[in-house]
Amino acid sequence: MIDRNQFITDCGAVREQSPLVHNITNYVAMNIAANVLLAAGASPLMSFCPEEMDEIVSISSALVINIGCLDRHEIEGMKAAAAAAHRLGKPWVLDPVGAGASNIRTQTALELIREYHPTVIRGNASEIMCIAGLAIQSRGVDSSASSADAVEAAKALAKATGSVVSVSGATDYITDGERVETITNGHPAMGRITAMGCSASALTGAFVAASSDPFTGALNCMAVMGVAGDIAASKGYRGTGSFQVDFLDALSTMDAAAAAEMIRQ
Repeated sequence: MIDRNQFITDCGAVREQSPLVHNITNYVAMNIAANVLLAAGASPLMSFCPEEMDEIVSISSALVINIGCLDRHEIEGMKAAAAAAHRLGKPWVLDPVGAGASNIRTQTALELIREYHPTVIRGNASEIMCIAGLAIQSRGVDSSASSADAVEAAKALAKATGSVVSVSGATDYITDGERVETITNGHPAMGRITAMGCSASALTGAFVAASSDPFTGALNCMAVMGVAGDIAASKGYRGTGSFQVDFLDALSTMDAAAAAEMIRQ
């Protein structure tokens, strides 16, 4: 079960420390991911240039790599950043967006995992199952499987890589290969707003940087995302546009102690 006192502590740590989260993410996700980080109290940084990766990673609290819009130059930057994070001992999060949809996506994600050992791998069920080596048809960035379908694959992936694996869906699953925790907060509209999952990965970077350990950070991040979704829905669902605004408002004004009492597992 989630430790609600640790949840409150982690939420406070993100706001007090304002960890600088370096994002190599896709163009669709940049704006909302940056705003989610700011709303939660963290500081976003977006950089793609391979030549500055050592310097940028060295001043960052965490790195987040999202493979949503790949090109050769960006892949070079991803590898340089992941290598720097691994060398410097900085926590980093991999979001294998659309893994399974094309060979270059799958191979890029696998190479980043094998060579540079992400702290957390966070994705939807199809992406995690693909990366774990299970046969599944991916529909690009959308998942054709439920998060529950991916639990065993997530556990196997965590054991094989040493990474914490976070699977998003109607129920979120977070595992280190032995422990499995769930978060059932959230609203269906979150699956219909572009880059909501990408934002969860960005925020995972902030929580892993500020938390006592990666498993706890990844779990508490997904709890924050889910509770913010619940709070936004409580304003009266009017559509995905206003929901996104209400979601950001919920994050930026969230009372951690009140939020802790809203967590459902």
